[in-house]
Amino acid sequence: MVNKLFYLLLFLTLNIFGQNPLAPEDKIYNAVDAFVANPSSESLQKLEATEKNFWKNPKPKSTKELLAIVVLNCNKAYYESKFGKTNQAILSYEKAWSVYQKYKLSGYDITEYCLKPLGNLYTIMGDYDNAENTIKQYYFIANVEKNQSQKTAAIINLSNVYQNTGRINEAIDLLEKTIKTEKLSAVQKGNIWNNLGNNYVLSYKNPDFSKRIPNIFKKLESSYFSAIQLLQSDKTQTETLANCYRNLSAINMQWQNIELANSYFEKAKKYFFASPNISSRKLAKFNYEEANLLFQQQKYTDASTIISSVFKTLIPTYSYQKNILPSPNALYAETILLDALDLQAEIFVEQNQPKKALKAYSLSFLIEDLFVNLLVYENSKIINQIRIRNRTEKCISIYDFLYQKENIIAYLESAFQLQERTKSGVLKNYLSNKKTASREETLHLEQLQNWNNEIVKEQQKGDLANVAKINEAIKSQNELMLSLKKIRSKNQINKAENIDLKSLYSKLEKDKAIMVEYFSGFETMYIFTLANQRINLEHINVTDTAIPKIISFLDYFSDANKITDNISGYNHYGNSLYKMLKLPTNATYQNLIIIPDGILNFLPFEALITKESSTTNFTKMHYLLNDFRIAYNNSATFYLEGKPISSDKKSVLGIFPVFEKTNYELTFSKAEMESIKSNFDGQFFNNSHATFDNFKMNANHYSILHLSTHATSGNTETSANIKFYDQEVLYSELYNLHINPDLVVLSACETGIGKLYKSEGAMSIARGFQFAGAQNLLFSLWKVNDYTTSVFMNYFYKNIKNNETYFEANANAKLNFLKDESISNAKKSPYYWSAFVYYGELETSKPQSNYYFYILGLLILIGLFLAFNRYRK
Repeated sequence: MVNKLFYLLLFLTLNIFGQNPLAPEDKIYNAVDAFVANPSSESLQKLEATEKNFWKNPKPKSTKELLAIVVLNCNKAYYESKFGKTNQAILSYEKAWSVYQKYKLSGYDITEYCLKPLGNLYTIMGDYDNAENTIKQYYFIANVEKNQSQKTAAIINLSNVYQNTGRINEAIDLLEKTIKTEKLSAVQKGNIWNNLGNNYVLSYKNPDFSKRIPNIFKKLESSYFSAIQLLQSDKTQTETLANCYRNLSAINMQWQNIELANSYFEKAKKYFFASPNISSRKLAKFNYEEANLLFQQQKYTDASTIISSVFKTLIPTYSYQKNILPSPNALYAETILLDALDLQAEIFVEQNQPKKALKAYSLSFLIEDLFVNLLVYENSKIINQIRIRNRTEKCISIYDFLYQKENIIAYLESAFQLQERTKSGVLKNYLSNKKTASREETLHLEQLQNWNNEIVKEQQKGDLANVAKINEAIKSQNELMLSLKKIRSKNQINKAENIDLKSLYSKLEKDKAIMVEYFSGFETMYIFTLANQRINLEHINVTDTAIPKIISFLDYFSDANKITDNISGYNHYGNSLYKMLKLPTNATYQNLIIIPDGILNFLPFEALITKESSTTNFTKMHYLLNDFRIAYNNSATFYLEGKPISSDKKSVLGIFPVFEKTNYELTFSKAEMESIKSNFDGQFFNNSHATFDNFKMNANHYSILHLSTHATSGNTETSANIKFYDQEVLYSELYNLHINPDLVVLSACETGIGKLYKSEGAMSIARGFQFAGAQNLLFSLWKVNDYTTSVFMNYFYKNIKNNETYFEANANAKLNFLKDESISNAKKSPYYWSAFVYYGELETSKPQSNYYFYILGLLILIGLFLAFNRYRK
């Protein structure tokens, strides 16, 4: 009571003697202080009202007021994150960073209180591109300011991003280099050793990585012990120590050292609960890991009990009754919720409750839909899809089990629908959004992509890259991303939709076609065959059977002489692979649509051998090409939604750089150009006129775009690119072209090859044109021969001139090539004719002029009939 009286007297005294009212920024700071003192839902609403009133006030804002708003949002975000409201926390941090950048503010440690936690939250949410950009920004700031603490934090957090995106070697290189070159405190070094251990574990699990690191087994264990030794005397590091013991527990569980695993987890528990300020999210994650440990020891009931506590921690409204699963309406974008639901699904499977497992997985898919709408960058979306695919594989297995047990076709249809969603999802969403996006959103996306291309191009310079230039580009990209998120927040959430199976069956009947769609999982390859209004499902083992056979066959196309040097071997592997892939035989229809997946994206199915023989005459071999005309597609959805090909007269835009008198000269490219010119009208740019600008300016005026040039699939350091006379263009630079041709022909090497993602396909030149709007494409799967390519293209265009569809023209050009007596037997090797694959529609619409003739003919017949009747009367 004394204190209250004192403050009342002070207040009256100040007012009597004319004390000035509080400045606007002080009001904001007072609101922040009141919230921090009591961070409840009610005080959070008051804090939000304070900010709302600030922006409503039309008065000009001072830098002090704006800085106060930055502080307000950082404090708000900190507590939102603590309460498990990760997405809201991200929005608050983004707002703080946006205001800080926009008004060029200073006098606040924006790295410590905004960028560091924001980068970590992006990583938690799987928004890895934003995480990497944010971390690189504050690393740049810390490096300039020589702030070793923040620099080390950036290195650790960046290694987490690399780790989560599968770039394990990059993470290990970064951390090992830091330990060797940076002056670190014991705590900093301990944290880095802990992170190194995490990456060594992932490397140990992956044979491809572990081969590159000698003594990986010893390294991963000793790294954790090194971290523990450095951190155990520091009471502020209890959380990191808990992480070390959790990781030691996990790897010993993997090695079936159960007692040791439990012992380490008990130590982890001791340190974890000694940590100050354990957030609800961290508690939920710890409980999930305990449940996972119990699950691996087959203690399913105990594991389920712990999982229910995870749900209770993350969902305040959750109550465990008969059904352990939470309500769909209570779910939100949270990775721990995903992990807990997936683990509960696995428990149901082990308890022989497959239908309950599917219900748990269906809730996980609902959360995935929420995640997709939070992500802006292509790479983050692709990585998110990889996570979805692992769950999809488990669901397909359950549906297959239920079908075998109950013989209900609906199970196979559900399995097909589920795997179809994982096919080129990023490309699907991009093309779908392109149709509905506002002009403002479209411009933002284009500018965002342009900045991304600038960053990639600069990074590809390696040690010669301008770090300041990259940082400036990342900063500009980040500003655009924040603005784009604000635009998108007004739009509705996109949800995954099922394909209309009836319509799909109907189109297959109309096209007289069979569809074979592959799903290449972690353990199993599933093969869906759609024919005669029905789905059939078969499967094969991936690791032991499928992948080795596919790789052995593909190796024959790595060099022009591989097949001719071992024709009998080619025959054998081609036939063996044909049988393994369960392709249709003795089918009613001769049109075959293949939806490849994973490494099958690089497979020329036409060149598979349907019947092994001893002949060395390539023309007489039994190819799948002889039984079926094959078209490919990225997904059944793209096939179903394919637009009819224009009935207008065909015209060609030809790009032929030729590169005369250089090391890149394409000798037969001119002959290819003359052949096309003799059959079609159009515009043909060659040599110095075959520039990227000339292509862009004219691409929308012709029905066929033909590019005869050099291209490369890229590698781990560089992206796939295509060469115009004046410049090399990255596949991602094609995204913003906005073209709508009937056909794109990429008469160049490796135009369908690039970094491969099972969920999305190859990051290739062909993909770049698909993003730009091309539906039908002809492209190559390896380095093609200049001469044989010109011969093949000559047949292809002659077939089109003879009114064959693009699909038919491609198949028949290959048969024409094999029958051509002027071509030597060696040059008839599948290496030369099967490189080009056609993706797109099967049929063209009939020319409009035909309809006029039909109508005119019908009218004449009606007229004659009426005249004849009148004459008879």
